[in-house]
Amino acid sequence: MRLSEVTYPEGHPVEGYGPGFFRVGGAVIRGGLLILPAGPRVWAGYDEVAPILDAAGAVDVLLVGTGSEIAYLPDGWRARLETAGIGVEMMASPAACRSYNVLLGEGRRVALAALAVA
Repeated sequence: MRLSEVTYPEGHPVEGYGPGFFRVGGAVIRGGLLILPAGPRVWAGYDEVAPILDAAGAVDVLLVGTGSEIAYLPDGWRARLETAGIGVEMMASPAACRSYNVLLGEGRRVALAALAVA
């Protein structure tokens, strides 16, 4: 088997996560995490949707990490993003981080909004 190191020339992969934090680009982000084409930052949660909508032309799919377990999104939240042309996939935050890195490594136009795990 041949192994190849994955590079991310156009993005910011999630390097790690743990109780209450994420690590991206060597920096620790406490609380929720939002990674858009402009870069990673703290995400306040579902009430903070404007930056995601602003990235609609640059993002095809948003992976939503709902915390330690998969959970439903707030009513209307998904529809609002899909109306703007952004596909939405929800999963537990660890799975969302891993899926984000895979899609980013494939050169996809992907973003991540993840709540911290407990």
